[in-house]
Amino acid sequence: MRLRTALCSAVSTLSALALLSACSSGSTSASAGDAPLVGVDYPRSDTDFWNSYIKYTPEYGKKLGLSLKTTNSQNDVAKLTANAQTFISQGVKGIAMAPQDTAAIAPTLAQLESKKIPVVTVDTRPDTGNVYMVVRADNRAYGEKACQYLGTKLDGKGKVVMLEGGLDSINGRDRTEAFNDCMKRNYPGIKVFGEATNWDGAVAAQKLQTDLTAHPDIKGVYMEASFALSGTLQVLKQKGLLVDPKDKKHVFVVSNDGIPEELKSIAAGKIDATVSQPADLYAKYALLYLKAAIDGKTFKPGKTDHDSTIIKVRDGVLEDQLSAPLVTSDGGTYGGVPSVKSDDKSLWGNNLG
Repeated sequence: MRLRTALCSAVSTLSALALLSACSSGSTSASAGDAPLVGVDYPRSDTDFWNSYIKYTPEYGKKLGLSLKTTNSQNDVAKLTANAQTFISQGVKGIAMAPQDTAAIAPTLAQLESKKIPVVTVDTRPDTGNVYMVVRADNRAYGEKACQYLGTKLDGKGKVVMLEGGLDSINGRDRTEAFNDCMKRNYPGIKVFGEATNWDGAVAAQKLQTDLTAHPDIKGVYMEASFALSGTLQVLKQKGLLVDPKDKKHVFVVSNDGIPEELKSIAAGKIDATVSQPADLYAKYALLYLKAAIDGKTFKPGKTDHDSTIIKVRDGVLEDQLSAPLVTSDGGTYGGVPSVKSDDKSLWGNNLG
């Protein structure tokens, strides 16, 4: 027991941080008074992806011996600002948040920094301002992987629709720019119709329907997140295009997130691929880094012990880029990008209770 305690107290590197997780999970019965209090703001609860993140967060909080206060900003930066004020009044030692408007959050970050309250942002990276750590996958890789898959399937020619997320978000910009850059560089024979949707499924469905009416020879769709899944499937069904991948009328669809419904849709031949964004690891490492911040630990750019890389974005901002694999029905390689099968048990979307 003394050795274990000594090891836990000596954590100073990312490898040892994983040990901290194991040590903490072995003593989850600590009273709330002994557990550091942290605040977690959920960005929204109207998508399967974020509802999964919400499910995982208290589980990892308990394993790490943290006491949690939670709020939901409902995709509204004004509510996120107000929620941060609530956390300050509650005396939290750190805050995890996922600001969807990555520019407007800067004043709140400055206030928290002045109060020496460390912040970990999840999924998104603030345009300006300092945070202790960004926990995020490489969103440019999302666009690149979607491009390589569609480019391969369409043999480098034809038309595709890109249902963009919100361009006020670093995620929307990264995915959009990377997809466009990849298409221009590798598949100049493919025409891309970019449609701004602001992460709104109804808007995405309406714009996809308009594009398919004007261009019935469209053969590919890139949805920048699963918010567009239901509407896309509905539109394709209405157009008589929701057919088996071997049917010449099939429209190849790539999504982002890796929610269970996407994995089921790949297996059923309704969509063709997704990029699995790690909802479980977002919750895990957001809280691990908050605990490390409270303990006064620091990190440097480089490879981690959990299949990711920490990069320096700018002075005052490090980003842990977690792994996010391409998922397909066959686990093949597309444009040099390997994939895993949709029924792979390593995918968090196959492990929800």
